[in-house]
Amino acid sequence: MLKIKFDKNNLDKCAMQLWDFLQPKLDYLENSEKTLLQLAFDQMVISHNQTKRASGDFYIVHPVNVCAILAEIGLDARTLAASLLHDVPEDTETTLKELLKDFGSEIVYLLEGVTKLSTIKYQGIERYAENLRKMFIAISRDLRIIFIKLADRLDNLRSLQYLPPHKQYRIALESLEIYAPIAERLGISHFRGEIEDAAFPFVHPEEYKQFIQSSELEIQRRIQITETIVQKTKEILKKSGLPYNNIFGRAKKYYSIYKKMQRKGSLENIYDLIALRVITDTVENCYTILSLLHLHFEPLPNRVKDYINLPKPNGYRSIHTTVRDPETGQIFEFQIRTQLMHEYAEYGMAVHWTHKDKSELGEYAAIPPERLKWIDELIALGQEKMTEEEYLQNVKLDLFQDRIFVLTPAGDAIDLPNGATALDFAFKIHGEIASHAVMAKVNGIPCKLSDSLNNGDSVEIITDKKQTPKIDWLNWVKTRQAQKQIRTFLKKQSKLEKDKK
Repeated sequence: MLKIKFDKNNLDKCAMQLWDFLQPKLDYLENSEKTLLQLAFDQMVISHNQTKRASGDFYIVHPVNVCAILAEIGLDARTLAASLLHDVPEDTETTLKELLKDFGSEIVYLLEGVTKLSTIKYQGIERYAENLRKMFIAISRDLRIIFIKLADRLDNLRSLQYLPPHKQYRIALESLEIYAPIAERLGISHFRGEIEDAAFPFVHPEEYKQFIQSSELEIQRRIQITETIVQKTKEILKKSGLPYNNIFGRAKKYYSIYKKMQRKGSLENIYDLIALRVITDTVENCYTILSLLHLHFEPLPNRVKDYINLPKPNGYRSIHTTVRDPETGQIFEFQIRTQLMHEYAEYGMAVHWTHKDKSELGEYAAIPPERLKWIDELIALGQEKMTEEEYLQNVKLDLFQDRIFVLTPAGDAIDLPNGATALDFAFKIHGEIASHAVMAKVNGIPCKLSDSLNNGDSVEIITDKKQTPKIDWLNWVKTRQAQKQIRTFLKKQSKLEKDKK
């Protein structure tokens, strides 16, 4: 959010102040691209003119905020131009046809995508459901549309105090249930954390106050300890001669800590409250640094997570290790990664547009289709016959709750909602396999099909051709996909039995 004072009464002065604020953030662009941004800025000012927001600010402050958020990530000039113009077609008399003359088809295409997410004729729950359906289709066509929408939502959250309480709650809740999970699926932790923290006090006001009061001292204490450990780590690596780009501590976002406290019970049980990030040059050095740190800090048993060898479904890669500092007794987490891994950890799939030279991106130069499979699942869900309430419930509970990933015997990672069972896994793999499933082996140990899975489990499904789905299975699964396939089989089976009679 802008932290400068700007004129609330004189549009020309306000525009000058906003452009002065924005210009330094565009330094990574070429001169021709800056000219494009200047043109978009001027058009945005002319179109919105004297319009003001609920805060009393000129409306032009909002698109500049959105553009600044995206510029911090380093997105391309056309996306930034579209972010400046994103409300012009909907809220002003300037049409897309007029914008096409000056800005070209690519920018107008992005504007059409963003505009379609806002111009919904329905009201209430119908409007909400239709908005989500259109959003998922827009994401499938060009991810930059959702980048603009996420930045737009983040800035709106930052000025939520100027809206009536019922709107504050509705917008903040939607942000926690839909927008933050979308950012997580796209690997953009930068957006996810900011959106969650901005929405937190409006959705859980009492819990937020209690959380701040109870946690602030502990967070500050750990930050002080972290500063000492950062220096110690730098000295260790310097003496070893191992190269590193940066070492720094990063506190978890408030809402992330709050959610973890719900599971862990207290701050004392959260070891990654402050994570130390070690950024190095190669994958090989990530593992060498891991070994070196384990010589100087006491590693906790079974607390190494190798997301380099086995990336998360959203593409996140890093090595996590939880250790105890022998001098202070403090338990904390190291996250070891390369520079590219770090960029992806912060900005996710957006990095595809932050580098003009795609060869610099290595493995991130292209987005694997399987990483976007969840979007196709959402689109397919929107085409099924169900009530709007059922649709929203399926979106929130099945596709956007906390995720885990488990492994097939071949080592492929399968993305599932938290709480999913071995039978859910089977249906995710193949309906035919699941229909004949009799048991599972989880990490080599025989388990029931109804047993819940944990992150990183290796799962093998044991089948018997005599086995077929049973009605009890509906109580064993958590995912909509599994429930649908079980019900479909049971209906066919019931029809066959009736035909026989």
